[in-house]
Amino acid sequence: MKHFNYREGELFCEGVPARSLAEKYGTPLYVYSRNSFLDAYRDICRAFAKASPLVAFSVKSCSNLAILNILREAGAGFDIVSGGELHRVVKVGADPRKVVFSGVGKSDPEILQALDQDILMFNVESEAELDNLQAMSAGMGTVAPVALRLNPDVDAHTHAKTTTGKKENKFGIDFSVASRIIRNIAEQPNIRLLGLDVHLGSPIYSTLPYRQALAKLTDFIKEHRSPRAHLEYLNIGGGYGLLYRDQAVPSFQEYADAIIPFIGKTGCKLILEPGRSLSGNGAVLLSRVLYTKNNGTRHFTIVDAGMSDLVRPAMYDAYHFCWPTQYARTPPAELFGSPEAKDYLNRETGEDWEAPPSGAVDAEGFRLTDVVGPICESSDCFTRGRRLPVLERGDLISFFSAGAYGFSMSSNYNSRPRPAEVLVNGGESREIRKRETLPELTAGEAWQ
Repeated sequence: MKHFNYREGELFCEGVPARSLAEKYGTPLYVYSRNSFLDAYRDICRAFAKASPLVAFSVKSCSNLAILNILREAGAGFDIVSGGELHRVVKVGADPRKVVFSGVGKSDPEILQALDQDILMFNVESEAELDNLQAMSAGMGTVAPVALRLNPDVDAHTHAKTTTGKKENKFGIDFSVASRIIRNIAEQPNIRLLGLDVHLGSPIYSTLPYRQALAKLTDFIKEHRSPRAHLEYLNIGGGYGLLYRDQAVPSFQEYADAIIPFIGKTGCKLILEPGRSLSGNGAVLLSRVLYTKNNGTRHFTIVDAGMSDLVRPAMYDAYHFCWPTQYARTPPAELFGSPEAKDYLNRETGEDWEAPPSGAVDAEGFRLTDVVGPICESSDCFTRGRRLPVLERGDLISFFSAGAYGFSMSSNYNSRPRPAEVLVNGGESREIRKRETLPELTAGEAWQ
C-alpha cells in the first residue's frame, strides 16, 4: 500500500495525515487514495497491453461514484451485477458499450434497463435466462448481445464462500448445456451470441486455475465457432490476488503471461473484470479505541468500527492488517519487509510460540488482544489474539486493505449509521459520501 505509509511515526494517506482526517470527518472513516486506484488500473493495462483488453472494473467491490468516475476517466469499463450498479455507472457518464452485466438472477426490470442503455453484453448464466432475454428483446424489437458464462469445474482454492467456478456453485453453464445452446442458437433470433465468459472466484493466488480454465475454453471455442456463433469475445473475469498478509501474490504481468497465449490461440478480444486487485489496497478504515478490558483469559480492544462497517473478518474469516496510526517504532511496511516479519506473524497466530498471560505486555511493548467492535454479535471481531502495540482509549487504529468489499458490503445492522468516505489526492481531501445521520436511518419507514 505505497500510498499509505508512515512518516516519523504517523500514518499518511498520500500527503495527508490520517489523524487530521479522523479529526475532520470523524470515525469510523473510509479513506481512499486516488492514486492507488490509478496506479493499479495502469499496472493491469500495461501488463495485458499485448491483448488490448477491455478492463471492466467490478463495481461490486467498491461502488462509490467518485471512485467509478476516477476509473471511467482513466478509460475503464465496468462489470455490473444489478440495475443499481448500472444506474451508478451511467450516472458518472460511463460508456454503456463498455459495460457487461453479470449475475445469475437478473430481474425483468434490470434486463429492460440494460437493453434500453444498449450495454455491450449480458453474461448469461442459464438457459432460462437466455430464453427470457429472447422473449424480452423480441418484445422490445431489439437484439440482446450475450456471452455464455461457462462453469469450467476448476478449483481456484479460494474461500468456500468466494469460489464460483466449480460444479457445485450456482454460477455458470455446464459445457454440454452450452454446446446445445450454441447448436440451437438459430432458434433465438433476438439473441446475438458474442462470446464466452468465465469467472473462477476470488482471490486467486496462482495462475494455474486460469490456465486450466482457458485450456478448456480454447478447445470449446475451436469446436463451436460458426457464422451464428462468432465468439468474438473471451471474458476471463477477475479474482486476481491481493496481498492481505504474507501470501505469495502473482503480479499482473505473471497473470498476463499465463492468460495472453490462450487469447492468441482463440483470436478473441479479451475482457477482464478486476475488482479487488484494483480497489483492495486503495483504502483504509480508520477507527478509534473506545475501551479496553481483560476478562482473565483474553484481552479486548473495543473500537468504534464494527462488522456493519467492515464485514469481511466476520463473514470470510478474512485477515486485515491493523496498526495504530501513530507509532514511533517499526511501521507496518518496514515490518513486512524485515527479517522479523515471519517471527511476528508466527507469534500472532501462536505458532511455535507460547502466549503470555492475558493482557500481559511483553518486553517489546506488545500484547495479544482481540480487536472487536460494538455490534451485539460475538462474530463482531476483527482480530483474535493479534500481537499489537498497547492501545488506550482515544487511540486511532487503521485497518489496511479495506478498499474492496469494505464500504460496499456495509450495513445498518444494530441501526448504526454507515461511515463517511473520504478521497485523498496528493495533499487534499474531500468527502465523497457523508456520514449517515440518525434521521436518515428511518427516512423511508412508516410507523403510523
